[in-house]
Order: sequence, then C-alpha cells, then structure tokens
Amino acid sequence: MKAVLVLEDGAVFNGHAFGAIKKDTYGEIVFNTSMSGYQEIITDPSYKGQIVAMTYPLIGNYGINDEDVESAGPRVEGLIIRELCAVPSNFRSKMSLDEYLKKHDVMGITDVDTRAVTRHIRTQGAMKGVISTATENAAELADRVKASPGLIGMDLVKEVTCDKAVKWNEDGAMRVAVLDCGVKYSILRNLEKRGCAVTRFPAGTDAATILRTKPHGVLLSNGPGDPEGAPYVFKTARELLGKVPIFGICLGHQMLGLALGGKTYKLKFGHHGGNHPVKDLCSEKVSITAQNHGFCVDFDSVRSKGARITHINLNDNTVEGMESDELRFFSIQFHPEAGPGPNDAVYMFDKFIDNMRKGV
Repeated sequence: MKAVLVLEDGAVFNGHAFGAIKKDTYGEIVFNTSMSGYQEIITDPSYKGQIVAMTYPLIGNYGINDEDVESAGPRVEGLIIRELCAVPSNFRSKMSLDEYLKKHDVMGITDVDTRAVTRHIRTQGAMKGVISTATENAAELADRVKASPGLIGMDLVKEVTCDKAVKWNEDGAMRVAVLDCGVKYSILRNLEKRGCAVTRFPAGTDAATILRTKPHGVLLSNGPGDPEGAPYVFKTARELLGKVPIFGICLGHQMLGLALGGKTYKLKFGHHGGNHPVKDLCSEKVSITAQNHGFCVDFDSVRSKGARITHINLNDNTVEGMESDELRFFSIQFHPEAGPGPNDAVYMFDKFIDNMRKGV
C-alpha cells in the first residue's frame, strides 16, 4: 500500500506502508545512525513519541528474536526505512520485522530516501511528522501535523514507567533502586551481572519510599521526552541528593541537572546512534558511545551548584557528564549499556558499584 511521510514544514517523502497498516501515525521525526540493532532501537522506551528514520539502508535482515529487546515491546510511534528485508536470515530469528510491527500495531514506511530525510532534519532540525495511508494531500497532512502534540513540556515518562515496584532479580550483594523513567533492560542486565539486586520503582515514587528500602545506591534511568515535563521526577532526585550514591543515565542525567536548579534545552536534531565520541575529562580517554536524546543540560545553569563537568561530546562540545562528591552523584548523557552500540563506556557501571561500596 502506498504511504506518505509529511513533515510539519511541508516536506514530502513517498513510500510504501509495512507493519500495522493504519490511516496515520504521528510523532517527532528523528534519525538514528546505527548500522545494526534495529530491534533494540524500536523497543527503547526513550523513543516514545518519536518516529525513527534509520540511516542504514537495509533493515530487517536478521529478523526479530526473543533476547534483544529493551522493553516489553516496540515504543516507537513509527519507523522509516529505505529497504525492508522480507526474508530474514539468522538462527535466533523468530519472526520478520514486518510481522513484529503488525503484532504490536506499529506502522512503518519503506522505500523512502532516508538520506534525504536525514539531511533535511540535520538542516531544519527535528520536527513533527506523520506517516499516512489515508491521503496524499500534503497540505492537509501538514496542517494535521502542526496541530498534533509535540515533545516540549509533554510528560511521556508516565506512559513507559512500571505500574508498581517490581524486583528485576532477587540475589545480589548491592541493593539498587532504579527510578524507572523508561529503563532499558540492558541497564538492568548490567547491574545484575555486577552482583546487584535490582528493584524498579515507578517514576512517581517519592524519595522517602525509596530510602525506606535501604538501597546501597539509586539509578535514575533513561526515558523519553522533555525532562521538564515530569517535575515529580527531578523533585524526587533533589530529595535524594546527598543521602545515597546516585547514578543518572540520559534522562536521569537531565533530571539531576534540574534537581540542582539548572536548566535543560532542546538540541537541534538530537543525538541518536552508536558512534558519538565522548571525552572523559578525568582520564583524557575518548569513548565511542551510544546515544539517544533530544535534550541537554545547560551546564552554566548548574556550575554554581557544586557540580563539575566530567565528559564532553567531541562533535558539538555539549556536556555529557557531571558529578559532585558532596552530593554523592555522577551522571552521564550517553548510554553505557549500549544496546545497540559499542561497549567502550561500560566502565561507568563499575564506577557506580565502587561508589556504592564506598558509600560515596
């Protein structure tokens, strides 16, 4: 079936629908530069509210398996690809990408010039868009897109957090409380692998409830959307500062910036992919990192709050990490668990374990 991708500025890209065939699906259009790992990407809760364009041309070639998921199912609003592989080949494959998206009611569009989409977003910035099979009237669709909700000020965390406190695993020498803003399973697996007993708490959980469980440390997880849209999260983070070792990842990093009284701002087209160079200012080493975020901490707004910069992005010099010994936290904008991506930054989990052991 023919389908069309229309952006809010009127840009039009033609293709064919796959997955769940619906009249239309709306979201912010972003691009991801990873060459593999589409299954992890579409199940990453941080993509709630977004339609993802994959820059690598062939998608679906190894199908979908039961292991490489980052949540219970797809979280993207839609998927944009150049070429769909109809016959996947991999010993772990259980179904095709097309079948998987059908099963979970997610629509995609294929046969699209994703290079053109990417260049447009890089030039004009991330913007809202729609994948539609209902009409080819671009002007009408552009008006609908403009009227659709965007990400600014929206609370998408409540749509991906857990409903109640739940244990990820039972055994472990270190008790870790995860404030679940849309945590990826790979983060939980990395904690479990390092001997932690992990419990996920709903994002709306207050600090007193978390502290009553006597955790050795608290992890503020990744998640979708505008951090300022979920003030209850950074309120909890503010109340935890200085009381227990804290590790913030991605949205959790941004929440700590807001908890300090700082500000966040929206990037032009965000960082989405597995090839972002980040410099650790403590060791002077550079890691190639996986990233997925559209907002960033304005470090000048937190510089006087006792935090110091620990990492910077070598592409655009944005702040990628900060810490405070006095407030007992450190945080990073990139994803140390990758999923998908390189494993250069997994040492950040070891740092968190060391901090918990020392009570830092």
